[in-house]
Amino acid sequence: MAVARVGSFSGASKAVGVTQSAITKSVADLEQQLGFAIFNRTSRGVAMTPEGRDFIDRAARLLADAADLFGERDRGADPFAGQLRIGLFPGSIDWLMTGPAIALLKRHAGVRFETVSGNSERAVQLLSRGDIDVAFGLEAAFSGWPQFKCDRIATIEILPFVRREHPILTRHSIDKRALTQFDFVVPSSSEPYTPIIQQLYEQDGQRPEDRVHMTDYFPLARQIVAATDTVGLVAKAFTAGRWFRDGFVALPDTGLLEPLVLAYAARARWPIKPAARDLIARVREAWTPAPRSEAPATNG
Repeated sequence: MAVARVGSFSGASKAVGVTQSAITKSVADLEQQLGFAIFNRTSRGVAMTPEGRDFIDRAARLLADAADLFGERDRGADPFAGQLRIGLFPGSIDWLMTGPAIALLKRHAGVRFETVSGNSERAVQLLSRGDIDVAFGLEAAFSGWPQFKCDRIATIEILPFVRREHPILTRHSIDKRALTQFDFVVPSSSEPYTPIIQQLYEQDGQRPEDRVHMTDYFPLARQIVAATDTVGLVAKAFTAGRWFRDGFVALPDTGLLEPLVLAYAARARWPIKPAARDLIARVREAWTPAPRSEAPATNG
């Protein structure tokens, strides 16, 4: 860690109070044990390899966790200060915590956010290894794992939506079959959106890969819906917003998706950081029983 921080073996030896030869041997022994180089050596010092950067990043998280676990932090320090590692699964639920996260930061300026996202398999992996402090996502992704504490936050209704003047709006009734006549844009590799919509196309004799866009970046999804006949997904809570009413129409009676149960998960045997507890409480307050914001909606 010292070598990575100062960028040289000589500087690291001064920082930790041991000889340069001891630092050099220690790093070499570690690299041999790992099976890859942590640093590239140059005449100007050292630079982390891609594998080394991943190793150092995780080592930093583990050391910080150890310091918290064994009470090595300054007793007078702000317990909310430091890195708060948050997982969003899928990443398109970022709207869930935008307001609560900003409120937390205003209250505790020492918090430093780090967010990661992905599918449910990645969520379980990162949370199990301790690479994130708290995960937010669908309850089904976490509830079956005994090593996690998992509690519900809110139930969110997700609706298909289209641009105004979309040809589907001329129909007297709109069902699932009608939706398959058009492309979809959905969050990437996230349950349950992708499997359900892919199955619709398969049942209609179409190849899902020819009809489905995947992105967790809602501004792009919204522009795709606005510029084409593609169907998107939006949280019902946001369909009353002016930005939505001016350009889009929700399709509430298609029966496409059941309401989604959103939850948080944390490691059951480790204490939850004060900043994580605060964020969870703020997210739950903001989204139960109903959202009180017109923040940008999501395709997930």
